Amino acid sequence: MQSRKHSIIETILNTLSGFIISWVMTLMVLPWFGFNITAGQGFTITVIYTVVSVIRSYFWRRLFNRLHKKGIL
Repeated sequence: MQSRKHSIIETILNTLSGFIISWVMTLMVLPWFGFNITAGQGFTITVIYTVVSVIRSYFWRRLFNRLHKKGIL
């Protein structure tokens, strides 16, 4: 079973691996919908979504580890 520390490290590394792609996509996609943003604004938007993603991934990882430990999975 994975420790909590390893879970958060894996989740952060996994999320950061997509951070640059998400930032670039934000800068490319939002203008298609009429939202003209600066690189700094795109970065801030990406940071917000990244933080939410880390929390979400950590929650699900810990839940599945708990279910596995109880023999449910």
